[in-house]
Amino acid sequence: MDFDRDAVLTSFVAETQEGLDLMEQSLLAMESRSGGTELLDDIFRVAHTLKGNATSLELDDLKSFSHAVEDLLDVLRERNAEVSADVISLLLKAVDELRALVAATPAGNPKLTLEQQQLRKQIGNEVAARSQRVMAPNPKAEQQASAATSFAAPGAASRTLRTDIDKLDRMLNLTGEIVIAQGRLRRMIEKVAGELGRDLLEMQGETERLFRDLQDEVMRVRLLPIGTMLRQNLRAVRDLANSHSKLARVEVMGGDVEVDTTVLEHLKDAVLHMIRNAIDHGIETPPLRKKKGKNPCGLITISAAHVGGYVVVTLQDDGAGLDRAKILQKAKQSGFFQNANPASDSELYQVLFRPGFSTAESVTELSGRGVGLDVVKRNVEALHGTVDIASEEGRGTTVTIRLPLTLAIIDGFSVQAGSDTYVVPQQYVVECTELPSANGKSGNSGVLNLRGTALPYIRLREVFGQSTASAARENVVVVRVGDFQAGIAVDQLLGGMQAVIKPLGKVFRGVSGIAGSTILGDGKVGLIIDVPGLLQGMMQSGLQGKSASGVH
Repeated sequence: MDFDRDAVLTSFVAETQEGLDLMEQSLLAMESRSGGTELLDDIFRVAHTLKGNATSLELDDLKSFSHAVEDLLDVLRERNAEVSADVISLLLKAVDELRALVAATPAGNPKLTLEQQQLRKQIGNEVAARSQRVMAPNPKAEQQASAATSFAAPGAASRTLRTDIDKLDRMLNLTGEIVIAQGRLRRMIEKVAGELGRDLLEMQGETERLFRDLQDEVMRVRLLPIGTMLRQNLRAVRDLANSHSKLARVEVMGGDVEVDTTVLEHLKDAVLHMIRNAIDHGIETPPLRKKKGKNPCGLITISAAHVGGYVVVTLQDDGAGLDRAKILQKAKQSGFFQNANPASDSELYQVLFRPGFSTAESVTELSGRGVGLDVVKRNVEALHGTVDIASEEGRGTTVTIRLPLTLAIIDGFSVQAGSDTYVVPQQYVVECTELPSANGKSGNSGVLNLRGTALPYIRLREVFGQSTASAARENVVVVRVGDFQAGIAVDQLLGGMQAVIKPLGKVFRGVSGIAGSTILGDGKVGLIIDVPGLLQGMMQSGLQGKSASGVH
């Protein structure tokens, strides 16, 4: 029988890494439950399966190391002993080394390093200390472990398939191209008069419905549960908190919420930076938390939920909260809010996302360089999302990220300014209204009275330097970013559409207010408006409720 060792090793690495992730998460769960042993069976099965697979593949050093870990887990199960924090730390170190050994298997039969040999010896000493005699084999345990010699149940392989993400990207790109082609075909069919035109439109409508179903399925293939990524941060929280003499744990809610795999990749760094900020600036030391009447162990709650066509990720800590006065003082020292204080907390906290801004007194391993939240904002905006901060001093801070489920196709509202067509992402649109003639036809900004509320607005035609004459009647698209609401004055409202996002060339990537481009139904190129970027100047200058002096 032919034996493709490379293919087997690839499958072995992927499945084993999943098992080690489960092992790490179970160990952290045991620690947070103060030494509970109900998860030991699951952890033992992973170690036993790894040893068996390593034996089959003749990976001798990996087998001996995993055997030492299995022995320790077996003793803990047999003795029903309380698993101390020191033992969990030892097992977590073993998980790290197992990951390194498994990752090296495609290149050959990995050998234990000196540090790994010392760790194996330390694990053996722990086994000896806990065992006063040689333990007899446990038939029940062997039976349970043998039943789990593979991470996938029999027959499961025929129901799942690992595939290259580039293939999925290509499939999604093709569905986007078909959306464009369908739009152009519909416009051509609409020009056909008579019964033939009606029949063609009916057939085209049926084709579009079938394609939308296909498009939905292609997008679902790319969706992954966000909990997989969020739980990877459990270890980071534990290690970071311990290194700074703090205690912290993470609760994950909504882990079954699914998002596009590309969104998930970009979200990893953003969540990690938020956790680092929560531990350094938010979570207090155990003595201080006790003095305030809090649990000595800080809590960071990460939740995810679907809201419409978007996913909302929230990270909340129960720490000290943000010091508004300190942030405002630092902001003014950095040149912000020179003429007046910010109108709202949301407006003030936006300065925390500025590159180089930090309220830390000194640079530490976690923060102080002013790059953490800046990275969060860049990553979120790259995904066409928004990020907001809310805080209550002494009670904690909440960071909310709102992202589209997919990056390829968005629901948009098309408008015309001058001779060009633009697309405003639907997620920001609140309503549309007519611009009163009293506001004039010149200038790039102003204030509109919207049902008794002052609404600052900007003229899209002026912002992008359109030299054509203004329309006889202008309209305003009212948009909202966080708590800030403003208007975008345009010449004509064209209506809703599905926009297939195309990246801009390198020459245009630095243009403010443009997030991308799309192909319109008539084959022309339309620009997708970066609403947060377009309104950023208004928000930073504290112009909410005042006349805007310009947007650049």
